[in-house]
Amino acid sequence: MQDKELYSQILGIREPWWVDRVELKLVDGEVRVWLAHDEAAQWPCSGCGKPCPLYDHQAERRWRHLDTCQFRTVLHAAPPRSNCPEHGIRTVKLPWAEPGSRFTAMFERLAIDWMLAASQSAVAERLGLSWDEMHGIQERAVKRGLRRRKVELVEHIGVDEKSFTRGHRYFTLVNDLDRPRVLFVNEDRTTASLNEFWTSRTPEQLAAVRAVSMDMWDPYFRSTVDHVPGAHDKIVFDKFHIAQHLSEGLDQVRRKEHKQLKARGDDSLKGTRYDWLRNPAGMDWRDRKEFASLRNSCLDTARAYALKETMMAFFSYKYERPARNHFRWWFNWAVRSRLKPMADKARMIKRRFANIVTYLRHRVTNAASESINSKIQWVKYTARGFRNKLNFKTAIYFHCGGLDLMPATH
Repeated sequence: MQDKELYSQILGIREPWWVDRVELKLVDGEVRVWLAHDEAAQWPCSGCGKPCPLYDHQAERRWRHLDTCQFRTVLHAAPPRSNCPEHGIRTVKLPWAEPGSRFTAMFERLAIDWMLAASQSAVAERLGLSWDEMHGIQERAVKRGLRRRKVELVEHIGVDEKSFTRGHRYFTLVNDLDRPRVLFVNEDRTTASLNEFWTSRTPEQLAAVRAVSMDMWDPYFRSTVDHVPGAHDKIVFDKFHIAQHLSEGLDQVRRKEHKQLKARGDDSLKGTRYDWLRNPAGMDWRDRKEFASLRNSCLDTARAYALKETMMAFFSYKYERPARNHFRWWFNWAVRSRLKPMADKARMIKRRFANIVTYLRHRVTNAASESINSKIQWVKYTARGFRNKLNFKTAIYFHCGGLDLMPATH
């Protein structure tokens, strides 16, 4: 088999294209393949697909293809332009690459596969590409995936935030809780940030929403109420964020008491900060035994811990009436405990209780969102940061969007 026939088979070149010539450049470490076409061919218009006559050619271009053994393979061709009676002169879609790309579709598929498993810089080094070239492949993949997304009815939605850098700079994330994936990313965490997601949904999509899990952030609450029918009964304040608030109150009690005890020479609470925040089930038996003596003591911190755990027991109820009774009893205990941080948290929870008790109807949490956040954190770490917010947004969609990223191969 001659080299032209070999590369026609390898590249999958079909009429009206053929391989005109192949050159091996040993010094440059490249195999260069020139493609040509039948001058009498009719070309589908890139707008309507109707066969049209050839108008002219653009200047010759190059596309990086998968390597041939240890040699870089580069395709050369002059893209033809068709003359459509309806849409005018347009560049023909090429079967081996997507518009605007300097790489063949097969090469981009390889790069995308690798980027999904490793850092962008590591893949760039392995393939001999610049960071900007790798980002271009990633950006095209995300745009392609978002275009391919179908109109779907998502029943359970999670709204969360993710910090971009230090200094309270955030992104708003909207996640599908049933198929853990990011549906929408926007800058900041304002009402307007979330409004863009809701206004992009059809009336049918908005009506299909059964529950929205979020933290107790007023801008997100207002946006959801303004756009989702029956939102007051569908919003569920995430129980893990409630646990986080209670843990903050507990830690404030611990720090104050530790100072008081330390002044008297008592180190009972020294080095116990994370013990109060951990799940005892995750401790080894020695640590669990030591913590049990603290937990059962008369310390204010122990009472604060009991308040936190008793409130979280609320979420184990199956029916609303006993759950409401439990909360009333817990609230009275908290506000009379003489532990100001815990009393303050109890009052805050009571103000938001209407959308905490909704958990018993919908049983949704942001656990899937937290899993996505962990993956986003991995993306940030492996990238060693991002140049700007747009690059970070693209990376979130790429790794967490559940998108069909691959270019079509013909």
